[in-house]
Amino acid sequence: MIKQLKNLGPGLLFAGAAIGVSHLVQSTRAGADFGLGLIWALILVTLFKYPFFQYGPRYAAATGESLLDGYKKLGKGTLVTYYLLTLGTMFVIQMAVTIVTAGIASSLFYEFKPLSIGALALSSVQIWSIIILAICLSILLLGKYKLLDKLIKIIIITLSVSTIAAVIMALFNNTQSLSLRQILPQNTIEITFLIAFMGWMPAPLDISVWHSLWTLEKKKNQMDFSAKGSLFDFNIGYMGTIILGISFVLLGALVMFNSDEAFSSSATIFAAQLIEMYTSNFGNWAYVIIGVAAFTTMFSTTLTTLDASPRSMDRTSELLLNKTFKFGYLFWIILLCLGTVYIFLFLGSEMGLLVKIATILSFITAPFYAIINYILISGRFTPRAWRPNKYLHILSWLGILFLLGFSLWYLTTL
Repeated sequence: MIKQLKNLGPGLLFAGAAIGVSHLVQSTRAGADFGLGLIWALILVTLFKYPFFQYGPRYAAATGESLLDGYKKLGKGTLVTYYLLTLGTMFVIQMAVTIVTAGIASSLFYEFKPLSIGALALSSVQIWSIIILAICLSILLLGKYKLLDKLIKIIIITLSVSTIAAVIMALFNNTQSLSLRQILPQNTIEITFLIAFMGWMPAPLDISVWHSLWTLEKKKNQMDFSAKGSLFDFNIGYMGTIILGISFVLLGALVMFNSDEAFSSSATIFAAQLIEMYTSNFGNWAYVIIGVAAFTTMFSTTLTTLDASPRSMDRTSELLLNKTFKFGYLFWIILLCLGTVYIFLFLGSEMGLLVKIATILSFITAPFYAIINYILISGRFTPRAWRPNKYLHILSWLGILFLLGFSLWYLTTL
């Protein structure tokens, strides 16, 4: 067991990418607005998404290839679709997670005064965004996967301990009874929130591609790599996303439920409100605990997404063009950083629209990833011993039906 824990890696990277806005903002808002009434939704969606996320490391461990290689075998059109979807969302998603991280950093650390560089005026959050991107870029370019693998363990442990400590602290100070009555949202606003909550919990399904790439990197760097160990690693990471999702719902229910405060729809402002409410309720000493939990939650997402999108785009380009690019990863990560900075410096007024477009694409493409992952893992390109058992088959069919219905429901509420 100790050896297995020591060899954890891609599963924790998955958790680091997944535990972000969906947990800190959406799960906490679920608790703030509905108490514990949406726990059913969290458990249901993580159950139905489970097989499709698991097929990423399963396929990589069984074949020595990433899901992207498998997509090409299913037909070049599948790979082209993935390429276009990722290209259309990667900059906006990176911008969104970076700017939330920057907003928390701005609240926790030194508040930079706005700067003017020529005709360009930089706010504190924009300055912090550039600093955080620079730190993440340095980690990934200098330390590469080995440093990322080591660092994510520290980040996830810090995140888990601080979050659970915050929950325990909130439970200890709670004076009101908690209701376990589950709620089905009724009006349009509540239904829209439920769809957004379930759509991003624990993460968009394209992260399964990232996980398959991280699994192959782990295999290169670990002498005693085993296929079964990679599934154990995934299950640990996936359970972590569920436990911390419930933890953030609890935080919202214990600290913010039935509060008279009006909560912002902005992820950055909402995170600052959460930290402030802890401080006002429990004293300044609580600021550190919830602050560390909030910052590490978002920093882990910023770091892992900055690594994963360029890694996947580099591999997709190689497969589409049948050519290896020596500096492909470097090209894509620099492009992603520059594109992200450009968006929040020059397209700030369009940020809401861009995030909405990226969110819609993530929602309505979930069935696409579910179906192609299932076809790939169940077909002739996967060794028979590693194809799903009958229980995973049944869960996959139910999951596809659930995600199709979920996407149609979302589109009807737009």
